[in-house]
Amino acid sequence: MTRKEPADTPLGDAFHLYDTTLRDGAQREGISYSVTDKLAVARLLDDLGVGFIEGGWPGALPKDTEFFSRAASGELKLNHAALVAFGATRKAGTTADQDKQVRALLDSQAPVITLVAKSDLRHIERALRVDVDEACEMVRDTVAFLVGEGRRVFLDAEHFFDGYAFSPDTALKVLDAGMNAGADVAVLCDTNGGQLPLGLAETVREVKERTGFRLGIHCQDDTSCAVANSVAAVQAGVTHVQCTANGYGERAGNADLFAVTGNLVTKLGMEVLPTGGAAELTRVSHALAEIANLAPYTHQAYVGASAFAHKAGLHASAIKVDPLLYNHIDPASVGNDMRVLVTEMAGRASLELKGRELGVDLAGQPEALTSAVRKVKRLESEGWSFEAADASLELLLRREVDGPQSDVLDEPPFELESYRVVLDHRSDGQVVSEATVKVHVGGQRVIATAEGNGPVHALDAALREALSPHLSWLDSVELADYKVRILPGHPGTDAVTRVLVETSDGEREWTTVGVHGNIVEASWLALCDALVHKSLSEGPA
Repeated sequence: MTRKEPADTPLGDAFHLYDTTLRDGAQREGISYSVTDKLAVARLLDDLGVGFIEGGWPGALPKDTEFFSRAASGELKLNHAALVAFGATRKAGTTADQDKQVRALLDSQAPVITLVAKSDLRHIERALRVDVDEACEMVRDTVAFLVGEGRRVFLDAEHFFDGYAFSPDTALKVLDAGMNAGADVAVLCDTNGGQLPLGLAETVREVKERTGFRLGIHCQDDTSCAVANSVAAVQAGVTHVQCTANGYGERAGNADLFAVTGNLVTKLGMEVLPTGGAAELTRVSHALAEIANLAPYTHQAYVGASAFAHKAGLHASAIKVDPLLYNHIDPASVGNDMRVLVTEMAGRASLELKGRELGVDLAGQPEALTSAVRKVKRLESEGWSFEAADASLELLLRREVDGPQSDVLDEPPFELESYRVVLDHRSDGQVVSEATVKVHVGGQRVIATAEGNGPVHALDAALREALSPHLSWLDSVELADYKVRILPGHPGTDAVTRVLVETSDGEREWTTVGVHGNIVEASWLALCDALVHKSLSEGPA
């Protein structure tokens, strides 16, 4: 844990990429990190190459105190980042060396400490209930004490932009107190998240001209401008940016580390990560989402699954010529991929590009391509959706390309004769589904029956019982996710149902779709496609 210098980037200490996921990000509704989680998050951020990792508030929160204790014991070995402890200045009426909270910051053994100080006159008088001179002395005394103990100190000027607009002299006086006592950076905090980029940048430039201090920025996202505000602040002269992974944070969240970093690296040409770090942005973003037990946001800039996904046929036509015509950067530069989505909006170029992505060559086969486009458009009009079901789309394309000679048609893993599903509501209140399937597999007619907690579960179980002796790979295949949507236009019990099935074999996942007026038949279609798709790579035995 003992590292006092920021990440070994080409910019070195000249620019700070500072992460506060473990403190400010943890205030997001629905996130509750264990200490083990916090250690895992810190390791991932260090692997990415951020310069500073704020671990929490030791002394105020038992979980954070334990985190710093375990980090200091050797459980957290940082190769790039410096660990930061967050806390407040001493209380009024005492001295920093006697304040228990300040002592807890030292006891954390973190080499860097970030102190929060109120810089808005209204907060000083109404929340702290002291005058400006006493508030400044609390800042000055705490910073000087911690610096004297060998700690590097950053000063978070809370509510700075609101405070500067209300009483600029008070806000600057608080900065003076901290910086003249030895703080390295004065971090201007948009704590309420109410700023807009042009006004914020103007304030940053003005404060920099009036003080000459090294400035940082900390933005909340209440106006959806946290990323834009952070980048604008950098352009206005700040050299220390505080962010959280995926924008996690209280209320609407904080500036997203991955969007801010993506902009700094690809748009401003700033090497704020070690060599190769930018290409890890997508991987780390998704890994941190998993630890937070939140689904990755598919439409997140730079790292979202849809960040470089194209749906319109016009886009696909241009992408076929040059992918950068409709991508603002090369997706690989941030560890992401371009995808072409196939829907009723798809044209020939979209389907040809998607086929190439799926390993189906439609180039030079105009009849097959035309037929595939027509079929996709017709099925989409009936409620099918292929943009999230690549495996079903691949089967459709292979059938169009290979025609009657397709292996998919000639040697399927099994052939259905019939299936039946019944629901048994028993006298004790227990509801059980029972399914019977009759299939032809391996040259044999097989009948199997199984029970389940629902008709689809029972059908899947019966199918597996019938096929397991004949398909050696079936035991590795499991249902990973199952989604049902009632399609518009058919209200009530006469509705048409679309089922998406996500299947996994432990190494990869694939998604298939089925549509029918009967939910069981829609599920059957999706389940069958899942097994047929798997058989393409495994074979029937």
